[in-house]
Amino acid sequence: MKRPSSNRRNFLKISIAAGATALIASGENVLSSISGSENKETGEKMRLLTPDGKLVEVDKGHVCCQPAGNLEAREGLPDKKMVMVIDLAKCRNARKCLEGCQKMHFLPPHMEWIKFYLMRDSEEQAPYWFPKPCLHCNNPPCVKVCPVGATFKRTDGIVLIDNERCIGCKFCMAACPYSSRVFNWEEPDITKTMNHAVYSPETSTPSIVGTVSKCDFCPDMVRKGELPSCVTSCPNGAFYYGDKNEDAVTNGTDTVKLSELIETGAAYRFMEELGTEPSIYYLPAVNRAFDYQVGFEGLSEEEIALYKTEAKITE
Repeated sequence: MKRPSSNRRNFLKISIAAGATALIASGENVLSSISGSENKETGEKMRLLTPDGKLVEVDKGHVCCQPAGNLEAREGLPDKKMVMVIDLAKCRNARKCLEGCQKMHFLPPHMEWIKFYLMRDSEEQAPYWFPKPCLHCNNPPCVKVCPVGATFKRTDGIVLIDNERCIGCKFCMAACPYSSRVFNWEEPDITKTMNHAVYSPETSTPSIVGTVSKCDFCPDMVRKGELPSCVTSCPNGAFYYGDKNEDAVTNGTDTVKLSELIETGAAYRFMEELGTEPSIYYLPAVNRAFDYQVGFEGLSEEEIALYKTEAKITE
């Protein structure tokens, strides 16, 4: 989806002035101008990545964004703390959760908000499949580095991206230790998103070219009393979703107490030592329902070889 006005995603042309950084060429498009007002020099410098990957230093006064809209979407669901639990013993790399996610958000096949890894903790242990969406950290590095407030954390723990503010600098992508974000390189197929003609960070649709996107934890579904499509699409019930404040999560079939599931299932949070405090818990892959090789079905020989290489499988 293109921006509604030429002022909003047109990049400012910043001329070289005396003492300006040599990284900025005269007339180069660098920043997104959202208001039509004249920008004033502040004397405070900041660094940004341009959409073509160049690091530039500009005056902070040139970073011009619209006021934060979608206030309801930015505040979060009242009195809720959304969490997810993924049971690794039930995952067989069916990728149905991904298909459901892409259908709900009108994503093309190559835009994957859920990544799948073949993990192996030691040579003595069998590999297992590890699905990884955005972990919606309680201490998110991505929020701290966004220069324009496009990435934000809500009161319900969900981390979202406001693509109407995003300038495509990719700082959040560099800061995320989980590689959970993707860049929108292409215009969306508008014919498939007409029912979402009004953009909202809660639905992430229609997507906007030149911005960053990721798993949004489907807060729009929660508002309707429904579960995210990744939960309902999983044929094995591996995904549990719910409210930590209510101490309850469900996979659509079974509803369990979150605290008991975490305690008795020895749940852990991925790379928790980083201090990011993820909102997704993983149950270890014990008593597995499937052999890991079942997950190779439908994959090419090249894909299978890559998975085996990453998991250090030599058989």
